Amino acid sequence: MAVLDLEREMIAWRHRLHSCPETGFQERQTADFVASALASLGLEVTAGVGGTGVVGTLRRGGASRAVGLRADMDALAIQEAGDLPYASRNPGRMHACGHDGHMAMLLGAARLLTEAAGLDGTVHFVFQPAEEHGRGAKAMIADYMFIGSGLPGEPGGTPLHSPHFDFNDNLLLPGARYFATIAQQLLGPERA
Repeated sequence: MAVLDLEREMIAWRHRLHSCPETGFQERQTADFVASALASLGLEVTAGVGGTGVVGTLRRGGASRAVGLRADMDALAIQEAGDLPYASRNPGRMHACGHDGHMAMLLGAARLLTEAAGLDGTVHFVFQPAEEHGRGAKAMIADYMFIGSGLPGEPGGTPLHSPHFDFNDNLLLPGARYFATIAQQLLGPERA
C-alpha cells in the first residue's frame, strides 16, 4: 500500500471516529466500526472484551512470540464547539484528548503489518474501552484477556487479573498502565 493511500485512509478513519464519540463502556458504534475495519484486513476479531473492547489478532509464521499494541477508544463528556465537517454529532461528547487519532494509528499499524513480509509471530491490536475512567483495562483483564502467552483467552497460564503485578522491578499500577509493559510480559524481559 502506498504511504499516501494509507495516510488518506487513516485521516478518514479518524474523522469518522471523531464524529461519533462515545464515553466509557458506551463505545458500541466505535467498537462495531473498529471490529469491521479489523475484519476487512483479514484479522481474527474478538469483540465485547471487557464490555466494549475489541481485539484484532494477526498470526504469521510459526513463532510463539506475541506482542500487544493498544489504543484507547472512549471520548470525554465535553461539548465540541467547532463546526468542522467531522465535528461530534453526539451532543455533550467529544474526542478531546486524541483517542480518535490513537485508534486511527492502530488501525494503520494493523494495515501495515497485515501487508508486511517476514512477520513471524502474533500481534494483538487491543482497542481498550473506558480509559478515562481508569476501569477499561481492568475490565478487559477481568474477562481473562491475558492468559498464558497468548491473547485473548488462549489456554496455558494464569490469568493476569490481580490489581498489581511485579515484572522485574517494574510495578504495574491498576487501569491503563497494565498495557504499558504488555510487550515485556508477552515476550519476556530479555526480549521486550
